[in-house]
Amino acid sequence: MIQLAKEVSSRGWIAYAARGESGTWDLFLMRPDGSERRNITNTADYEEGGPRFSPDGKRLLYRRFAKGAIINHDLWGFQGELMIADAEGSNPVQIGVDREFPWASWSPDGKQIACLTPKGIQIVDLQTRAVVRELPRKGIYQQLFWSPDGQWFCGVANARIMWTVVRMNAQTGDLNIVQEFQSCTPDWFPDSNRIIFPSRPAGQDGYGFTQLWMSDGDGKEARMIYGEDGYHIYGGALSPDGRYVLFTRCADDGGGSEQSGAPICVMRMENAPAIAGPSETLRKVHPEAKDAVVFQLVEGWEPCWTYAEIGATK
Repeated sequence: MIQLAKEVSSRGWIAYAARGESGTWDLFLMRPDGSERRNITNTADYEEGGPRFSPDGKRLLYRRFAKGAIINHDLWGFQGELMIADAEGSNPVQIGVDREFPWASWSPDGKQIACLTPKGIQIVDLQTRAVVRELPRKGIYQQLFWSPDGQWFCGVANARIMWTVVRMNAQTGDLNIVQEFQSCTPDWFPDSNRIIFPSRPAGQDGYGFTQLWMSDGDGKEARMIYGEDGYHIYGGALSPDGRYVLFTRCADDGGGSEQSGAPICVMRMENAPAIAGPSETLRKVHPEAKDAVVFQLVEGWEPCWTYAEIGATK
């Protein structure tokens, strides 16, 4: 673990939400080894969460909620106001009113956002804030993210059954299933070919909880990344080069947004699949899994990673 911390210490920055000194949710930056941690919103009158770096790492998209709001781990993308600030938290701009531009996700060039609305998937020009294109959502109901190459969306859908991770062609709207049954909160690998997501496979009886999985976009090569009996693994995200994986390790289902988050962890992707702790039954299901080498950071929620350098708040 010490070697892993040294390895990632200078590899950019992690943004995440956590409780500030006032008790509200604020946005923080830290180095991937947990050093140089700083509060970049520090607002006692609002709650902030769901940070997402722009593709060039220069801006940060997030949602701002009313003070005291309970941030629902399933519905947070529909809550609050969309905000965009410089990566170090300066110059915050409110983009929409409460519940407008839901589940906003950056386009590859950072000039547009994709939003998941009851009417469909809307592509919005950030300069004019006009809807320039729209696609049917085809059962997708949360966690919409645009692939880095701009060719795909991923999300959680009611496709044959609920809690199914799907991929959608961003031009045609064609949709395919990636992983069925108790799978959620997907995100993209940097290559746009693979998807990372938490999954709770069928047949678990008293073991496993929620593991972190990955699959190719066709859903044909699904495999576990990390699992541990007694914990729900959420917040899965990749470093910009795909060599490292971020996740949160929570004893309670949901990732901890309703309370104070969960420990943020870093692991090398080359060590996957990995299992932590005794996890005897889980190890029988995945006999090829290695012992996890994981570096645990602070408690937080929805971390993301950029290799761009970020200066101090002005």
